[in-house]
Amino acid sequence: MDLRKRNIVISLMVAMFLGAVEGTVVTTAVPTIVKALNGFELISWVFSIYLLTSAISTPIYGKLSDLYGRKNILSIGIIVFITGSFLCGVSGSMYQLIIFRALQGLGAGAIFTVTYTIVGDIFTLSERAKVQGWLGTVWGVASLAGPFLGGFLIDYLSWHWIFFINVPFGILSIVLLQKNLDEHIMKKKVKIDYAGALVLSFAILLFLYGTMSKGEGSSAVSVKTFISIVVTIGMFIIFYFIEKRVSEPIIPFEIFTKTNIIVNIISFLISSVLIGTDVYMPLYIQNILGFSPTISGLAMAPMSLAWTLSSVLLSKAIPKYGERVVTALSVLITLISCVFLVTLNLNSSITLVLIYAFIMGLGFGGAFTILTIVVQSSVEYSIRGAATAANSLVRTIGQTIGVSILGSIVNLSIVRYFSDIGIKGIKPDNIYSSKAINVNLSAEHIKASIYSGVHLVFIILVAISVLCLALSLILPNKLKENNIES
Repeated sequence: MDLRKRNIVISLMVAMFLGAVEGTVVTTAVPTIVKALNGFELISWVFSIYLLTSAISTPIYGKLSDLYGRKNILSIGIIVFITGSFLCGVSGSMYQLIIFRALQGLGAGAIFTVTYTIVGDIFTLSERAKVQGWLGTVWGVASLAGPFLGGFLIDYLSWHWIFFINVPFGILSIVLLQKNLDEHIMKKKVKIDYAGALVLSFAILLFLYGTMSKGEGSSAVSVKTFISIVVTIGMFIIFYFIEKRVSEPIIPFEIFTKTNIIVNIISFLISSVLIGTDVYMPLYIQNILGFSPTISGLAMAPMSLAWTLSSVLLSKAIPKYGERVVTALSVLITLISCVFLVTLNLNSSITLVLIYAFIMGLGFGGAFTILTIVVQSSVEYSIRGAATAANSLVRTIGQTIGVSILGSIVNLSIVRYFSDIGIKGIKPDNIYSSKAINVNLSAEHIKASIYSGVHLVFIILVAISVLCLALSLILPNKLKENNIES
């Protein structure tokens, strides 16, 4: 591999690291951010809006890169990302942070899409496997370094720096990319499915709005939620007919084979388990057990380590045991770890959290890796890329909807806790405010209220994992003793 290609690889790895580390850094920092900006009730929006905008923009960037070149579109995406990062860092309220997180997500959509396209364009088959492995390693490093980096920056600088730090690295990635990637753009008549993208975006936004509205708890909101869901269903029907008519649909429906449908349902559900763990385990460690963000980040590191080990070991077991057995085993491990989470209480040892996080990482690492392999093997080569992209979109939507619903459940649980003990006027967004102090709200009451919500989330994760296990048992075993095509 020559120097030019090495510089391109560095550029892609830096870009990928920016997108990958953002999730883990922010997860660790959010408990501190919501205290500083007094916005506990809006915590799930910080994650869901980023996931939503990155999911919506992903297929659009893929089409634009075909028209205008990979280098320019990826550079634009990185610029959008670091602009959003800087604005997040200067946010003075939760609403500003949420808006700028949406901008970040729009940039991340290019990073997650165009980087892999560039690899396929400029590297030979033998080089491609190696580079894809390096990009995969970036995700593992980001998972390990992100929580620690987030905790360190908060403890020794401020939460603002978890966003500011993206800017110089983003600039480095753009400079390397522009200097080393030579493109000869061929003009192609590619019709971008704007109508499909617009309808899909509004459908997801409406559904998200409906699920988020549950946390407010009035009868008017219930009607609003119902209307949102009905309109969402209508828009998905419209989306279906749009995709059937356009020449280059965002989501070609022939990718949805029987196996693919089962895998996508499992992916959707287990992604909601993942985001529930990523959001509420750090919250439990910091706001209930009372540890610092740095310790919280380190406590999540065993999950990332186990994820990397499991993804390698269990994926190698597919030819011998088949996808059904290996997927079921991975999901079973995830289920066991969720059961362990339910046993955590107000005074549990941090050692237990470390052990449970490691076990959970074993389950997640195997499940997500194997599900990707099964999706790619369930369709023909000509639509394999579309099938993989659709599965990625399903996972993102699963995380988006999952964090929204779980956030609403936690908010309702906190309100119910204070209502049950006779304290009125305390809501999730003001439990750390002066109003809470004026009613003599003790730290123990705050901990207990948050624990009531987090504990309920852990129970729900168990139920979702049981459903995933049941679905994994009806997967075929077509990959047993067969070679997996690259």
